[in-house]
Amino acid sequence: MDSPASSPGPAATLDVDVLVVGGGPAGSTAATLLARRGHRVLLLEKARHPRFHIGESLLPMNLPILERLGVLEQVRAIGTHKPGAEFPVDDVNYNTFRFDRAIDARFGYAFQVKREEFDQLLFEHAKASGVDAREQVKVERIEFGADGRPHAAIATDADGRELRVRMRYLVDASGRDTLIGAQLKLKKKNALHQSAAIFSHFTGVTRRDGEDAGNITVQRFAHGWMWLIPLRNDVMSIGAVCFPEYLKTRRGDNEGFLLRTLESEPAAWDRMAGAERVAPVHVTGNYSYTCSRMTGPGWVMVGDAYAFVDPVFSSGVYLGMNSAEQAADVVDGALREPAREAALQRAMEKRLKRGLKHFQWFIYRFTTPVMRHLFNNPRNVWQVEQAVISMLAGDVFDNRKVLRRLRLFRMIYTLTALQLAPQAFNGWLRRKRQVGVSVDGDTLQPGNP
Repeated sequence: MDSPASSPGPAATLDVDVLVVGGGPAGSTAATLLARRGHRVLLLEKARHPRFHIGESLLPMNLPILERLGVLEQVRAIGTHKPGAEFPVDDVNYNTFRFDRAIDARFGYAFQVKREEFDQLLFEHAKASGVDAREQVKVERIEFGADGRPHAAIATDADGRELRVRMRYLVDASGRDTLIGAQLKLKKKNALHQSAAIFSHFTGVTRRDGEDAGNITVQRFAHGWMWLIPLRNDVMSIGAVCFPEYLKTRRGDNEGFLLRTLESEPAAWDRMAGAERVAPVHVTGNYSYTCSRMTGPGWVMVGDAYAFVDPVFSSGVYLGMNSAEQAADVVDGALREPAREAALQRAMEKRLKRGLKHFQWFIYRFTTPVMRHLFNNPRNVWQVEQAVISMLAGDVFDNRKVLRRLRLFRMIYTLTALQLAPQAFNGWLRRKRQVGVSVDGDTLQPGNP
């Protein structure tokens, strides 16, 4: 007689100072910094590296963080040099915003990276820094005590074995899964902006000439915007972020829809003459959301676990790693001096929300006729254009010279909107209409609100 199948066995229990959920850039950054400060850190990633992820374009403000982590040269070795961001004006002319023109630019460039390589590099670096980093272990739920603080997490590995983790502090870096946001019902659909995306990787795509070969190209079209991101080994990441109502019109295969979308803009389509697709075509449904809280007693969210708006300014990885750095300060301070926890969390929220709002203001208006006019006709009056470049570089948190000039840009935007009132109103109306349109995604990041 066959013996019955064996069960996975009783749950193992592990005690740590800090549990970090999610092994992407934000989670690996927070885990590395906390381990360096002497804390016992467990980092759990549900997938296995290397795994495909979108969001391949870094910002110059990423580079100081990579330098502090000690991985800048390793990232340089796997990256494509990115001197700026370019926005086609018509079929042949481009406006290029070079990062070395930013106000107080420390790094006048960034990198484009394959995320499977970049994320694995940071994850392995966390291990080398003393983090207990484990893959294919999914955190199912968090258990909270009577005091409202998380005291344990229940996770399962690829073989179905259960792991119970008891921790003193929790860092939620779970990305779009938003572990705490989902469990505590904090995740809310963005009421001001909504978009969806379709994308893939191609080879044989024509690159720009000379030093512009590494730029990210951001191409507006009638229903949103497109990206072309040059990566190593002749790979180009290409996608379109669309109004949901446009993406709902797709019929047939996703590749055909993406190619027809690219064909609508000659500046992008001409570069596709020798292209060959080398990765699946992915569709991500409505994905703009924000959680109503970033922190709580004994826990903090970082990166996409808290909010995601739109990738137009390539801010995702930088915002994740930047928030992870500050979260490490909060967690370290709270563990050493518990009485400081609330003040540390308030300071973190204030700073991060301030920076995020500057990105959001531009993102919400990027596809409007007013913003298109201003980007197509840049003027550096009172260094306003340089301040916009600084925003594109990620310098939106602490540089007062930049923040003052971004406020001035908002005034210029308002005056331009009055001059273009009919077009501005129609653009606002269309953007507002998208919030009520739902689109289902296919594969990559579940948990859309």
